[in-house]
Amino acid sequence: MSFVQPAPRLADPYRNDRVLQSWLARVLPEAQRRAAEPSFVALAEYAQRTYARQTSTVPTEPVLTNWDVWGRRVDRIELTTTWREGPAIAARHGLVADGHDKSLGAFGRVQQFAKVYLYHAASAFYSCPLAMTDGVATALRDAPNVELRTRVLAHLLSRDPSTFWISGQWMTENAGGSDVGDSETTARKAADGSWRLCGRKWFTSAINAPVALALARPEGNPAGADGLALFCIETHDGDGAWNGISIDRLKDKLGTRELPTAEIHLRDTRAELVGETAHGVRAVTPVLQVTRLWNAFGSLSTMARCLALVRDYARGRRAFGKPLAEQPLFADSLAGWEAEFEAAFHLAMQVALLLGRVESGTGDARDAALQRLLTPLTKLWVCKLGVRIASETVEAFGGIGYLEDSGIPLLLRDAQVLPIWEGASNVQALDFLRALDKLGIEPLVNATDAWLEAADGALPDTDAEAIHAAVRHADTWLRDHARDADALQAGALRLGNTCARSAAAALLARHAAWAERVQADAASTTALRRFCAHGLDRIQFS
Repeated sequence: MSFVQPAPRLADPYRNDRVLQSWLARVLPEAQRRAAEPSFVALAEYAQRTYARQTSTVPTEPVLTNWDVWGRRVDRIELTTTWREGPAIAARHGLVADGHDKSLGAFGRVQQFAKVYLYHAASAFYSCPLAMTDGVATALRDAPNVELRTRVLAHLLSRDPSTFWISGQWMTENAGGSDVGDSETTARKAADGSWRLCGRKWFTSAINAPVALALARPEGNPAGADGLALFCIETHDGDGAWNGISIDRLKDKLGTRELPTAEIHLRDTRAELVGETAHGVRAVTPVLQVTRLWNAFGSLSTMARCLALVRDYARGRRAFGKPLAEQPLFADSLAGWEAEFEAAFHLAMQVALLLGRVESGTGDARDAALQRLLTPLTKLWVCKLGVRIASETVEAFGGIGYLEDSGIPLLLRDAQVLPIWEGASNVQALDFLRALDKLGIEPLVNATDAWLEAADGALPDTDAEAIHAAVRHADTWLRDHARDADALQAGALRLGNTCARSAAAALLARHAAWAERVQADAASTTALRRFCAHGLDRIQFS
């Protein structure tokens, strides 16, 4: 029989992940890590099971049935197997609850996002509603409507699958995408004191969610973003019927095909006001700070899956007399992708740590400023990198990587959504500019200096100088263009990439020094030098 190449195997995503293991050993307190480890192990095992299922079964998608056999409008959605498993996985392992658990202190967010990292690639994008649920829970924590807050949060943060709810966030309309100020949905106060919403929502992901936040304009409010209010909708009434919601169709998407994303109409949909009758966009801002970080970790999870499969394939695939892993050019390419991934991992985890400090009250103003600056940077750079590495993965597998039933194209198609969700890369870059206008670049410059000082000689002087030079170049350019709004906007994406890469390099340097000193492991140092060699200053300012 002629040779048949075996499919790549997925190694244990927890125990075999050097980057994750080393970071947890340095940052997460030992007692907390021991308590969380059963979930880490279980999520990794689930990832391996779903990978085996994915590569041995025909892909399925959600199915919408608008009318039953008797002619009644039902708008019933049949979910895929992985999505039916999602609530139990999420609740039992605290994929939302951990981030809001005060007993976990400053490390609740890093514990949560370590789990998200292990779960996302296995979730068929059930991580999407979990991200929205986390963001909605964050927005509701301080909501003036106490009864609403208490009732809904108990479900969103439940660790019991029987009471756990996911949430949607219904912002996008035909007229208002990133610029939600053009939203056309109206809100009318009924005679019984309730609010009723009417309008069309154009992208409603996870339409199966029991609850959602939505923007709408109360009657008489002015046009623009400030005239919108934030409402909470329970999607079904007490009898299980849709609450004034009709599902027009499910979107036919490039990727995330197991995620039921719908176009819907609201017709006198009962809703509750979350806060005041205006400034709803401001009220929803906390949602974006959290969901953007979920996007970054989804991208990291995808990259980790890509690299694990490429490594296994390269060890087993022979070409020109030896395994691909031993071919100098292939090995060099793979090392480059791994270095980029490792730097991105440290940047995202730092933002998760900062978020946990700020929310737990253990951080200070510097932590809050740095978290605000780094969140859009992380989203714009890490999610773009995920698409690149997924594309390289398709190419690494050759012709097989282009065949749908290999499962490899799915990685690229799904990765492509992450730079788009929660504001595309240009939106993130402009948000970074807004943060700079309020906070200045000094928190980032000072933090980078501190991380490099903690690196304690882990990188050559030339690399340390390159990191310093890139950050200070950004600082100089900002000062030179402070009075030119058009120039600032035009250079915002290049500025953001430079700042993101510089911060990531400094964070990787700090960890590399610790790994060499404590673990006698030089792998992070090798990745750091490779990452710096790729270049940090991506702006090429004029």
